[in-house]
Amino acid sequence: MPLLRTGGVALYYEVVGEGEPLVFVHGSWTDHTSWQPAIEADIRASFQVISYDRRGHSRSEVVAGQGRRRQDEDDLQALIEQLGPAPAHVAGNSFGAIITLGLAARRPDLFRSITVHEPPLLTIVADDPDAMEELRPTGASIDAALALIRQGENQRAARLFVEEVALGPGMWDQLPGPVQDTFVRNAPTWLDEQSDPGWATLDIDGLSRCTAPVLLTRGTTSPAWFTTVLDRLAEALPQAQRHTIEGAGHMPHATHPQQYVAVLTRFLQSR
Repeated sequence: MPLLRTGGVALYYEVVGEGEPLVFVHGSWTDHTSWQPAIEADIRASFQVISYDRRGHSRSEVVAGQGRRRQDEDDLQALIEQLGPAPAHVAGNSFGAIITLGLAARRPDLFRSITVHEPPLLTIVADDPDAMEELRPTGASIDAALALIRQGENQRAARLFVEEVALGPGMWDQLPGPVQDTFVRNAPTWLDEQSDPGWATLDIDGLSRCTAPVLLTRGTTSPAWFTTVLDRLAEALPQAQRHTIEGAGHMPHATHPQQYVAVLTRFLQSR
């Protein structure tokens, strides 16, 4: 089992394909397998694809004590430098998108390009009353899921998160059993992430100095406040491109892999 040891933690990773390095950074609750539909949609035909389980997720090591998003960023840095080689294309989803942007603000030299889908950067839209009003029910659902995990009700928390926050009503029962198991197993790590007071912050000034090409994506079925987040990012990254994936939501690489790969490949091959 391939493991990369960095920062006192062992990270599980997989590498497939040949070409320029492309690193996939998964979001909360999931793991590297969430990218498998995109990999099988044949992104590996054009790139050397590196997918991994972030610390505390699935086959990677769980570290005792309160974690910080900065540690995830340092893990991504180590992965790029040791497996890349740097600079690499990096695509992140949700919390993985925040990790990607956070590292890009500190180490832009590591990135050949950046693709991020719907980073839930709540703090950069805190001054927008419409976005905050739309976020109110989402916030209540997140609080309820956190309370369930604290009570040891990880499966109930996972179902609630999937149906009320991430993917929509009825989607839990449509997930394959192994995917459900992954959500349940990784629930405590999501609680840990949410307990980091800086999880949703971003050094916008630092990010604005990143000159790597950037693609900002969202799905048409996702909440409108993600558009506001991407608007703020586009202000800081005037070179950024935007793309909306028709019919997709918060995890297009898993639910609409052919569309996602087509968009990603076109962007990367235009660099």
